[in-house]
Amino acid sequence: CETCGEEEAKYRCPRCMKYSCSLLCVKKHKLALSCNGVRDKTAFVSVSEFTDLNLLSDYRFLEDVGRTADAAARDLSVHRPTTNKFINYLRNRARRHNINLKTLPIGFTKRRENSTFFNKKEQKFFWHLKLVFPHCHAEYTLKRVPEDKTLADILKPYIDPAESDPVVCQRLKIYTMSPRSDVQILMKIENRKQNSARYNELDASRSLLENLKNKVIIEYPTLFVVLKKLKNDMVVLGQEASESAEDSDSGSSSLSSEEEGEIRESS
Repeated sequence: CETCGEEEAKYRCPRCMKYSCSLLCVKKHKLALSCNGVRDKTAFVSVSEFTDLNLLSDYRFLEDVGRTADAAARDLSVHRPTTNKFINYLRNRARRHNINLKTLPIGFTKRRENSTFFNKKEQKFFWHLKLVFPHCHAEYTLKRVPEDKTLADILKPYIDPAESDPVVCQRLKIYTMSPRSDVQILMKIENRKQNSARYNELDASRSLLENLKNKVIIEYPTLFVVLKKLKNDMVVLGQEASESAEDSDSGSSSLSSEEEGEIRESS
């Protein structure tokens, strides 16, 4: 075993070809090497080492590509019309939920990558969603997120130590090691000046739809997952007044009457 160096190896990683003796050592080597354990089907193989197994692997890989391309061609959400009729339909559906959905002109990046659609059969939105973890400089894009899914369930595969992928868990270690009470979900308030950015705090126990009500969304929601102790430059709406009041109270208690008079005169 190349991880513990004690037991006889039983497994070999398809990705990095490291030998392991147990599931525990497999997980340890994935964390240490940031390995996902998935074989690289497009890895280079020299002609001298090319075998029938490599040929069969390439053949199956091309079959998988063909199936994926065929499935994408049949997916209406991918090849949906980009006409004004479709965009207006999405806006009207969002307006029924008290969501002010705004779209960008064709050619903008957010317009091209947005995969949000409304399922008429289930009568609900499936959102294109972006999660930003600023303290780890990490971003993840989610597609087809149902509107009735809670934010806590959406975040579980990323910051829950028991349910998250080992590679993701290691990258977002500062979040997984923090108590859930310290994790805060914010969404930027649109239509404000760039130098006066403000954020709405979302409720993790509520559904995505409930959190988006009465808010302006440009193309799709972008959620910022932050830690309260590290959130320095992100001002949350509703907390701004209380924080400034606390600062003024603490300042008044530490200043003398002469100092206060000087401040009033200078202002």
